[in-house]
Amino acid sequence: MDQFKQVFIEEAEELLGTLEDHLLNLEDAPEDRELIDAVFRVMHTIKGSAAMFDFKGIVDFTHVVESVLDQVRGGDLSVTRELIELTLQSRDHIHEMLSAPSDITPESESRSRELIGEFEKLTGRVEDKRNKPPAAGGEEEESFFSLYRILFIPDRDIFFSGTNLIALLEELQELGECSTIAYTSEIPSLSGYNPETSYIRWEFFLTTKASLNEVKDVFIFVESSCQLEVTLLVEGDREEGEGEKRLGEILISRGLITPDDLTGALKAQKPVGQIMMENGLISRSDVESALYQQKTERKLREKQGSGERENTIRVKSEKLDSLVDSVGELVTAQARLSQISSQYDDPSLNALAELIERLSTELRDNAMGLRMVPIGTTFSRFKRLVRDLSNTLGKEIILETKGGETELDKSVIDKLNDPLVHLIRNSIDHGIECPQARLEAGKRREGTVSLIADYSGANVVIQIRDDGAGLNKERILSKAREKGLVGVDEVLTENEIFKLILQPGFSTAKEVTDVSGRGVGMDVVSKEIESLGGSIFITSTSGKGSTISLSLPLTLAIIEGLLVRIGDEKFVIPLASVQACLELSREERELHREKRLFEFRGSMVPYIRLRELFLDRRDLPLREHLVVTQTENGIFGIVVDEVIGDYQTVIKNLGRLYKNLQLITGATILGDGTMALILDLNKITALAKVESSAGI
Repeated sequence: MDQFKQVFIEEAEELLGTLEDHLLNLEDAPEDRELIDAVFRVMHTIKGSAAMFDFKGIVDFTHVVESVLDQVRGGDLSVTRELIELTLQSRDHIHEMLSAPSDITPESESRSRELIGEFEKLTGRVEDKRNKPPAAGGEEEESFFSLYRILFIPDRDIFFSGTNLIALLEELQELGECSTIAYTSEIPSLSGYNPETSYIRWEFFLTTKASLNEVKDVFIFVESSCQLEVTLLVEGDREEGEGEKRLGEILISRGLITPDDLTGALKAQKPVGQIMMENGLISRSDVESALYQQKTERKLREKQGSGERENTIRVKSEKLDSLVDSVGELVTAQARLSQISSQYDDPSLNALAELIERLSTELRDNAMGLRMVPIGTTFSRFKRLVRDLSNTLGKEIILETKGGETELDKSVIDKLNDPLVHLIRNSIDHGIECPQARLEAGKRREGTVSLIADYSGANVVIQIRDDGAGLNKERILSKAREKGLVGVDEVLTENEIFKLILQPGFSTAKEVTDVSGRGVGMDVVSKEIESLGGSIFITSTSGKGSTISLSLPLTLAIIEGLLVRIGDEKFVIPLASVQACLELSREERELHREKRLFEFRGSMVPYIRLRELFLDRRDLPLREHLVVTQTENGIFGIVVDEVIGDYQTVIKNLGRLYKNLQLITGATILGDGTMALILDLNKITALAKVESSAGI
């Protein structure tokens, strides 16, 4: 059962994320009925699922919150900022109970009582809104109850998913007066009986105030494991219209008998149901069910509810990681096969190598596609962060998102959360002014923070924009010189000045607060983005705001690379950064020996020689190749001995021993079994920039 509880916890965490989104949207649109219903359904689903897995603390607490939300649905309570705040705190409390080893502890019970007390202060005494059976003689009250017929046919293997049918029946009974009929005709003899198989189909007649959707919500977690049919037989607020249906009419409407069968039975002097059973047309359970419907159905209008279900499968990320690793090994083996086939003039072997290459490419793309996740799921998490920071700092902030459909590898997205949190906090605390200051500057009271994602070649660029005061270059430079990060006479470009805020311990805050001032945060951003093989670029305009751009690779597993050679060693340059490949002759080398420049598309571009970085300066070949690259430092040339060609690169980590190795981001295994290092172009071109400016 533990594995099923873990599945519940994972699904509940997703529901809590959905609940947070709905609540934040409801705060902006408090009259939106669909949002109110959606919030109630999520809380109801969490309560029902928690009951199935015996999370009593969560069940008791969520029932109270659900009752409050039911008052909102019924129009007895308005959506206010205080109610949203309390419900968000309740959402956090449920999350904490899910994360704890037990959902019932002295601390959790104390917090539950505290929140329930706050709800009671806000709403008065919280009523128990669970439906009860109609009171005897209460004709006026009974007119508001509806009658539903529910046909529930579980799949034979429903127990393998951990479903507790008793908990489902109990939850259904909580909605009102419920009569149950079990169809047991398919239960086999003892010799063929399997205790892990479900043989019974169920029929329920439910008298309740609940809506059709609320009744269906009871079965929300087993929709894909059963056949479910919910029919509204009697609508509560409808006056009595057509008369009571006869037993034969009910059996015909269900398709159990034909009109001819009914006519023949009526000629006999026996009850219709008895005749039908004697003739083997229906079972006793069918008659009992029809009789109950006949007995309780007075004011009726049939309304059949049906809906399509989407079949999905939940897979642990570790399994996807293992699949991608296996695909990576297959890609390496395919490269080895292609290399061997090129050495032999065998058409059959060459055809096989081409087939394996095509299949491995398709498999690689499919495997990588499984790990691609829309970044919008990450963006949506920050609505709460912006809301809470706005309240803490006394600012009015609007969060805008764009490009949420842009997809990134899940391994990249998982590491993006902390950097984005720090950047958003920095934009709100340092960038956005207080409402009064914004009005004095001729701006709106509300500041805007924008999260924008878009594709750029083989990378994704994420921008964090704000319309605040912008970065103060003079103040940043002064603080950097005070800390010894920049020399007194050192001249920096605007981008280099802005990048000083990424240095460890750097802060321009005048005082330490809960949000900033300790000099940590932005250096975390820099380290995390570098570890992902990405880059950061900062722009700012005084009085208008700042933009921080993060350029990230789509995936950390497999990339397209350009294989190059220096001496006897081979290296890989990420193909997404390559602009062109040129030849560098001895004459061109001598022409700009001191400045190390070459002409590219009408401009003089600096270059750096990898041989001098990794080998030595002697024995230069007569002709070298120059790879033109575009990085965060601009356009630079990388001089190598030879460009071998495109290569599908499976990235391998170098291990902890080499984690601080400069200029290298990883390694890959070539088709012949040798290793090639993957170059860190941002760091290499930064070095080339320094050498170029120094005139080396």
